[in-house]
Amino acid sequence: MMIKYPVHKVAKDFKRKGKDIPSKEIMDILAQYGHPPKNHMQPLSDLELSIVFEYLTQHNQIDSIQSVYADVYHEPAAKQAPAPKTEPARPAPKGEKREQPAQQGGAKPGAQQAKQPVQQPASRVPAKKVVDTRGGPAVNLDKYDERLESFTDQRRQDVRGGKQKIQQKSQQRRQQGGRGPSGKRRQEEQDRMRRLQLEIAKKAPLKVLIPDEIGVGELASRMKKTGAEVVKCLIRNGVMASLSDVIDFDTAAIIAEEMGCKVEKEIIVTIEERLIDTAEDHEEDLKPRAPVVVVMGHVDHGKTSLLDYIRNANVTAGEAGGITQHIGAYQVDVKGNTVTFLDTPGHEAFTAMRARGAMITDIAILVVAADDGIMPQTIESINHAKAADIPIIVAINKMDKPAANPDRIMQQLTEYGLVPEDWGGETIVRPISAKTGMGIDDLLDMVVLTAEVQELKANPDRTAHGAVIEARLDKGRGPIATLLVQKGTLKQGDVIIAGTAVGRVRAMTDARGKKLTEAGPSVPVEIIGMSEVPGAGDDFHAVADERMARELVEQRKHEQKASLNSSVGKVTLEDLFSQIKQGEMKDLNIIVKADVQGSAEAVKASLEKLTNEEVRVRVIHCAVGAISENDVMLAATSGAIIVGFNVRPDNNAKDSAARMKVDMRMYRVIYDAINEIEAAMKGMLAPKFREVDLGRAEVRNVFRITGVGMVAGCYVLDGKMHRNAQMRLLRDNIVIYDGAIASLQRFKDSVKEVAAGYECGITFEKFQDIKEGDIIEAFLMEQIEV
Repeated sequence: MMIKYPVHKVAKDFKRKGKDIPSKEIMDILAQYGHPPKNHMQPLSDLELSIVFEYLTQHNQIDSIQSVYADVYHEPAAKQAPAPKTEPARPAPKGEKREQPAQQGGAKPGAQQAKQPVQQPASRVPAKKVVDTRGGPAVNLDKYDERLESFTDQRRQDVRGGKQKIQQKSQQRRQQGGRGPSGKRRQEEQDRMRRLQLEIAKKAPLKVLIPDEIGVGELASRMKKTGAEVVKCLIRNGVMASLSDVIDFDTAAIIAEEMGCKVEKEIIVTIEERLIDTAEDHEEDLKPRAPVVVVMGHVDHGKTSLLDYIRNANVTAGEAGGITQHIGAYQVDVKGNTVTFLDTPGHEAFTAMRARGAMITDIAILVVAADDGIMPQTIESINHAKAADIPIIVAINKMDKPAANPDRIMQQLTEYGLVPEDWGGETIVRPISAKTGMGIDDLLDMVVLTAEVQELKANPDRTAHGAVIEARLDKGRGPIATLLVQKGTLKQGDVIIAGTAVGRVRAMTDARGKKLTEAGPSVPVEIIGMSEVPGAGDDFHAVADERMARELVEQRKHEQKASLNSSVGKVTLEDLFSQIKQGEMKDLNIIVKADVQGSAEAVKASLEKLTNEEVRVRVIHCAVGAISENDVMLAATSGAIIVGFNVRPDNNAKDSAARMKVDMRMYRVIYDAINEIEAAMKGMLAPKFREVDLGRAEVRNVFRITGVGMVAGCYVLDGKMHRNAQMRLLRDNIVIYDGAIASLQRFKDSVKEVAAGYECGITFEKFQDIKEGDIIEAFLMEQIEV
């Protein structure tokens, strides 16, 4: 045991001029050498005691060594016994009496010894003396001796006590005799159990879990065999493999069974399998749901007009090039029956979107113009519907036109395996007019009837699963996605994962903008709350673990990033053909930015189709939103051309592109992008005009004037606004309008131009959708000298 010696006792045992040393002095000494005690009651270690003793010794030296030896030498009396040993007096602690050694001849303690007469010349014989060389305050050494003796006695008692306990236990075991198993019997029982376990182990083969692929060394470890044994067994079976080689499951299973092991297939559960519920629903859990109908057909055959008539809305006006740029999802009531409609673009660039629309729907309405007949995209739509194994209802549109010829259409349909009911087949064909409404009610009745025959059902009481119909980036609200729920019920607050996007549903609205708290099967909704814009066509799943969902997203992003290859140097459309001709150009890298995901996907698919034997067109980045500085930096490092569809670059992106010499091309119609890049690849690109920026203005107020329409009250930010210039209206860097100025006003006066820092009023030709915060760009198309 350790003897505790606190600060205050150390101070008490030291004396200076007959007085105790203060405890504070001891604490100051220790603090000076980096061992400050917490208080005067703290016990000191051996190291700390040594520091105190050394310090007091060094700082309390005696005045003269002679004072120490003053009583060492004495004159011994003639024929007297030598003087007894003496020690310097030590101060006794308070309350403790110090015994003094008795003086020779019975003298009282402390009395001076009488000197004896000298019989012979004096000889000073030193007596044996213990000298305390520390000087200064004396230490109560007797107290230390007492504690040491008590400590030694305690140790002796502990040892004796321990031996006694051992002896007592031994005696008890001997006294028990046959009542308990002796050491010999116990050893025999252990040996018998060990032999029994070995016999059981021999009878029960070792179970080994083997995955689809396994290393030879790992297989040996799992079988509790050496690597050499496994390699020899492989060689006997005709497989030359080393410990570092990987073998398949079948080979590993043969080797394991031959070496006496029981083989089981190891099922590796991925994060996706643990996170996403893909279990099949039981029949008793299924409930009726609304049919999902996709409207397909060739461009300008009237698909959107048909849907407009059904839902009594007009969204056709204003779409560039007469092409539906986005996919839409609407839910309407048809004589008390709810039907969900999907509208897909008809242009060939939207092949992927049409295929996606067919795979997630139950019925396809094929719209064919009565005056035009079956076209290439009509054939493609038929093939998509057949591949999805969904029934096709043909709507022969534009029956109000004089050139309508429905019989020719039905004849053409038979060539593609669609025989009308009137001709003895099973395909429902109905003549309609989306303009007048003729035959539409009959068409809808056929849709409802076909859905009833299919007996469509889904389980609403499970986590939601479905598809992303469309996605876009809104500056104020962030990523927005249109989802179609196929199974389960999507609720506000659910965590969902779609492709490489993950998020929590913060808000849900239907096609009419009404807020929803939940959406069941066959219900299309628009949601916000995703971390990024998901890809159109991605499956979405509602999950329970957000942390695991983010892990899965990072894993998917890593896999996508790893698949990207290195790229080539910078290129522009002007020198594209020359690089191809010189053999310098093997890959044409393109970055696509569009206003919505569907358009971006369509542009990407169209451009990648331009690949030929000499050059491969690679879209290295495809995203939604304005062209940013990051896009320009990516293009500069990868030697890519930036293609913008219905979007514009911001100011930083413009400056960076000019500085890094990155080629940016902006388009409003997909045909123009395809034709221009294809012409550049063939060496026939001859651009005659280029865009010259004149200035920018911000819309700060919008008001209506009778007879004029909507007027934009603007502030010119930079450059000038010219009355004869072309104007482009941007909202969140998305092109809303591209056309000419109807008028430019300064107060009540019509002016030719307005400089930066001034206000003006601007009206547009045949355009009224102006909002505060919109940006107006003025530009001219300048002819390039050849």
